[in-house]
Amino acid sequence: MGQIYVPTGGGKTVIMMQDCARLMRRATKKMTIVVVAPRILLANQLCEEFREYEGIMRPDVIMGHVHSGETKHFHTTKPDRIAMFDAMCSEADAHRIIFTTYHSLNRVVESGIKIDCIYYDEAHNSVQKSFFKSVWASAQMCDNRYYFTATPRISHKHDRGMNNVAVYGEVLCNVPAPELIANGSIVGPKIVPFKTDIERVKSMAHFCDANTVTDILDSLDESHAAKVLVAAPNTRVLWNMISQTDLLSELSERGYEVLHITSKYGAYVNKTKVNREQFFQTLHEYGMDDSKKFVLFHYSILAEGINCPGLTHTILLRNLNLVEMAQTIGRVIRVNRDDAKDIASGKIPAGQCQFYRKPFGTVTVPVHSNYGGAIASRLQRVVDTIFVKGVPPQALV
Repeated sequence: MGQIYVPTGGGKTVIMMQDCARLMRRATKKMTIVVVAPRILLANQLCEEFREYEGIMRPDVIMGHVHSGETKHFHTTKPDRIAMFDAMCSEADAHRIIFTTYHSLNRVVESGIKIDCIYYDEAHNSVQKSFFKSVWASAQMCDNRYYFTATPRISHKHDRGMNNVAVYGEVLCNVPAPELIANGSIVGPKIVPFKTDIERVKSMAHFCDANTVTDILDSLDESHAAKVLVAAPNTRVLWNMISQTDLLSELSERGYEVLHITSKYGAYVNKTKVNREQFFQTLHEYGMDDSKKFVLFHYSILAEGINCPGLTHTILLRNLNLVEMAQTIGRVIRVNRDDAKDIASGKIPAGQCQFYRKPFGTVTVPVHSNYGGAIASRLQRVVDTIFVKGVPPQALV
């Protein structure tokens, strides 16, 4: 058991899947493996990645879900049905991988099933007061448990921090970001403060932010602003930007598709409301299509773990906490897939980012006359800590 620190984009999921495949390959009996994610969206995404991974993609592996979301696989939140699912898989002589969320982990614990191994994705979420009880309980049930994060959270006041060795174990691996940049796994971020004379007034924030987004896009090199993630200040401002300004038409005139998603209003592609499966399928297709330009608006929902391929740029319209800041930066530092192919073949030397099609991920912070300067300075300090000094950012619980 123990903790694994890997910067966002550094391959945490691959480590999980490789270890899972190793366990099943060596097992003398069929196993129950649990994967915990902070959101239902991520649990479903992880399931599909595990299901398609060589070594796990085998006929004696059955996927199950314990959360309230929809999935084509078996799913429930009832402890007795979880126990029934586990027993049926055992009877069928099959490995079972159960995908759950921190919110529903208590249901897995209550089922009383024997867990052979448990992987915690984005494990900094596990320290939340409402989740820690079930995380602690699962630690009493399973010796093989691994906590993956780019942003560990510790506490000096109570036992919920990841410095609680009895629950979380020691740090097994700490991969510094400069090492990943040097070997071609990720690119570094480039912080670009965008100064404006506009005074940001709370009552007119949606107009100010809509204008700021278009002004920023107009100022950027198009090759570094083709697929843009925008972190909105809150759900209300985001919805007002979309519904009460001419932002959609302004972006359309510039050749951008517009996607936006919030927990309250749901998911949209341009002006069409879609279900989440359609939304993420479209996002994946656009991300993989070099000819597509899009702007993706969200509030909080895409910050952690969700795979958004091809992102070149992010605009931070709000002040983020340390964890959110690091996670959001991580969305745009993935290597361009053609660069990755050329690095693998030796055509481009690993780490020689100046030769990459995407040499860096652009992170822009608006600096208004009355707001934003401190955010930009804080963001630069975070980037220096992670990507220059190679130290994972620690947040306090």
